[in-house]
Amino acid sequence: MKPSPHPSSGPERPAPAPGLPGRRGFLGGLLATAALAAAGPALAAPAHASARPAPAPAPRATRPLLLGTYTSEAGGGTGIGTAVYDTATGAITPGPVITGVDNPSYLALHPSGSTVYAVAEQDAGAVSAVRLAPDGAYEVLGSRPTGGSGTTHLSVHPSGRWLLSANYGSGSVAVHPIAEDGSLGERTDLVTHSSPPPGPGQGGPHAHQIVTAPDGGHVLAVDLGTDTVYTYALDESAGTLTEVSRAALTPGSGPRHLAFHPGGRSAYLACELDNTLVVCAYDPATGALTPGPGQSTGTGSGAGYPSQPVVTGDGAYVYLANRGPNSLTRYAVENDGAALRLLDTVPVGGDWPRQLALSPDSSLLFAANQRSSTVTVFGVGPDGSLTAVGDPFPAPVAVCVLPLP
Repeated sequence: MKPSPHPSSGPERPAPAPGLPGRRGFLGGLLATAALAAAGPALAAPAHASARPAPAPAPRATRPLLLGTYTSEAGGGTGIGTAVYDTATGAITPGPVITGVDNPSYLALHPSGSTVYAVAEQDAGAVSAVRLAPDGAYEVLGSRPTGGSGTTHLSVHPSGRWLLSANYGSGSVAVHPIAEDGSLGERTDLVTHSSPPPGPGQGGPHAHQIVTAPDGGHVLAVDLGTDTVYTYALDESAGTLTEVSRAALTPGSGPRHLAFHPGGRSAYLACELDNTLVVCAYDPATGALTPGPGQSTGTGSGAGYPSQPVVTGDGAYVYLANRGPNSLTRYAVENDGAALRLLDTVPVGGDWPRQLALSPDSSLLFAANQRSSTVTVFGVGPDGSLTAVGDPFPAPVAVCVLPLP
């Protein structure tokens, strides 16, 4: 991918306003290999350093892994990549490609595990559904327009009945119904972030993430352009969004992605333009998010362009990807999720870590490195420490990695 003025931009995105960096820059057949895996110890799941010992060794197995990319970009992929990873060693073995989907730069799994959804990050934004079969077959169930441009993120409501998506280019969020077979219906809502005004040099609203809070009753949309996180109530009968709260971040901070603590009362928000991580208090009763002061990413005073935080399943540690210095920051979670303590940073082993994902048991951390077209894997120790395992896995313009249960 050729360099772009915005840390996430790509050739299909119109040039940003001055000062704003632009945006983008099977299974069953694969699972059959699990039966051939030799037994061996698994990496320990993370824990509070003083709380509990490492778990007993578990049988080795392989699990599926999906990979997002850009199909319209030089050196990009031809669809959603598939692979399997060894749950003990983290080693990744490639599989076939799911074709028939355009620019699947972000992926989300339905709670049933039978359908995966992908954005089409392009001028005419769209979302696609792909049914996954246990025998390794797949079926593209079709696409629906989001009504916006540059669809960059999506998530499935915990009910499994609604797909939520964020349009970066047009600064809007959309809702689509999900049918019993996993396919998508016509859009039921589209909300554009028309206020407050964009931050300094940020050109306009840029919705970057939409996710349901752990309480299930509120949907939060992070907008990098307006320096705001919007909280909506989702009408689960009509599929419509009603704003109930908004949280203002520091002007020019560029909030990008947040991750909730499993306790449901704290969230951690990466701000890519001012190189901070913000601890936010969250009220499940009202949906109100209250940001605290920006905290150091441990990368110095330069442009770190943090992209995404992730939280271990037990809520003990937070990891943050930093694209500028190509590093990962480790924080210890304190005060039941309400505070973070910066521990250290480690090299990510690739170029431009766009997205992070933990394995379902939090024993492995995967980093999708966009500019080096690789996925790097780290073992997570009982104290939350990260240890690189194996060689970087080649994946064309790797912008999303999704380990499946």
